[in-house]
Amino acid sequence: MRVLYILDEDFVNYKKPSMMIGCIKCSGKCYKELRLPRYICQNYKLQESEVIDINDMELCERYLQNEITSAIVFGGLEPFDQFEEVLNFIDILRTVYECGDDIVIYTGYDWNEIDKEVNMLKSYKNIIIKFGRYLPNRPPIYDKVLGVSLISNNQFALKLC
Repeated sequence: MRVLYILDEDFVNYKKPSMMIGCIKCSGKCYKELRLPRYICQNYKLQESEVIDINDMELCERYLQNEITSAIVFGGLEPFDQFEEVLNFIDILRTVYECGDDIVIYTGYDWNEIDKEVNMLKSYKNIIIKFGRYLPNRPPIYDKVLGVSLISNNQFALKLC
């Protein structure tokens, strides 16, 4: 899988200690639709980072060897813009390693934009998706599913199964 970064222990993006995996690209849909400069995105500087290629099984083992973490969060840029890689990782974690820990995917897409991909993810247990674009000047909202506050009140998370 290609990633921008791996944070082995993250306590900010989910209610459980998590491994945070930074995805490699984003179309910029949030700021482009609003005709705003790209620096409005909190992650825009990540697009300048060097891509790391890590074997999926090595990444799974790295996660499983950490006694602190009990979930994986995909974020950084846009996980659904590299969906095949994310899905392949999830499949290996679930089938090869038989790990049922929570997997959280932060996306700026709305459900209707990625319904095909969401339906593919429904075959795996404990998948949580945070939907919704960043919208400036909106109040934050506490999300009970994630157990954290989200930056815009139009965003929400759902557990698929």
